[in-house]
Amino acid sequence: MEMFNEMEPLLKVFWYIAIPSSLVFLIQMVMTFIGVDAGEGLEADFDGNLDDAGGPFQFFSFRNLINFLMGFGWAGVAFYQFIESEFLLVALAFLIGLGFVLIFFVIIKQLQRLAEDNTFKVQEALGKTAEVYLTVPAKRSGTGKIQISVKGTFKEMAAVTDFESIPTGALVKVKSIDSENILVVEKI
Repeated sequence: MEMFNEMEPLLKVFWYIAIPSSLVFLIQMVMTFIGVDAGEGLEADFDGNLDDAGGPFQFFSFRNLINFLMGFGWAGVAFYQFIESEFLLVALAFLIGLGFVLIFFVIIKQLQRLAEDNTFKVQEALGKTAEVYLTVPAKRSGTGKIQISVKGTFKEMAAVTDFESIPTGALVKVKSIDSENILVVEKI
């Protein structure tokens, strides 16, 4: 502790920033890996809509503040003996802090590219080939059922035709979508 008391004030400031921000960073990291959402159960005491803040990455967030402070503090500690000008040291530490935020941003963007949207949208069935599961009655006199594969998953959907009846097991092609998400098909 005596060594810490003998430090110059600017170096003390860097240490005071580096250690607590690193501890908070470690806590955040552990919470992320065990699946605890940082926003879970927290309520803000102000009016504002933060739901549409431009996606999952927000530039001004607590996590980014911690990333910045950690980069700023450790850069100041690391370069303190090599840079004599306090202004240059603080400027370099500031830039490294921003670099930490930028690195985090790049990592998050790369992880987002790994995400896959497998949400079923009925429009994606247009032009696809399907198999009749339950007979499709002639000239839209009723609905039948087809099995169609969209994005690697099979869906069972209601279908009608403008032509003659299509028996179970026949292959059909989806021509259009009715207003009630009923597929209009024709026999292949």
